[in-house]
Amino acid sequence: MTMLTLGAQAQRQQISYIEETKYWYYVYDEAGKKIGGLSRSSVGDLKGWGSDFFVAKYYSFYRIYDAKGKVLKAMNVSDVGEIVGVSGNTITSRCGSWIFTWNKEGKKMSARSAN
Repeated sequence: MTMLTLGAQAQRQQISYIEETKYWYYVYDEAGKKIGGLSRSSVGDLKGWGSDFFVAKYYSFYRIYDAKGKVLKAMNVSDVGEIVGVSGNTITSRCGSWIFTWNKEGKKMSARSAN
């Protein structure tokens, strides 16, 4: 189970930075204040973050989390491919000879040839 401690004020804050330690990810807001901590064992490998979400690979799934640590969407790695970037409100992945752009809710926005 993902553990994240947040107050009512933290729910309105946006992600500025995520610190990675051996056992935890610590989420910081734009003022540099720690707004929560998530166990690495329950989140998986961090792939990137935008202003109000982050993406982690957990076994054969990519999970999209909101700033509070709630899973917004789980997507199968075989459908998504390899995540190559997270920026703004989008996620970019490469699957075979295709480049996909996803929104933070996990909906595919576009596809184009990687060649």
